[in-house]
Amino acid sequence: MQKKLTITVDEEVYAGLHKTIGPRKISKFVEELVRPHVIRPNLELAYNQMAKDKKREEEALRWAETTFKDIAREKR
Repeated sequence: MQKKLTITVDEEVYAGLHKTIGPRKISKFVEELVRPHVIRPNLELAYNQMAKDKKREEEALRWAETTFKDIAREKR
């Protein structure tokens, strides 16, 4: 469900949005910019789902083991 929101911006900003983004597309543009800052995914659920992917977990383990070996050889 969508909600209507009224915001106030400088007229230069509005003109730039209208010219660059186009009329009737500003709301979608603003939503896409704002969404990642206000909607937090359920990370625990996402991590649990990723952990069930055995092939991905095996690849991640190989990558981690290789990275640790590389770090051990670095000069300090």
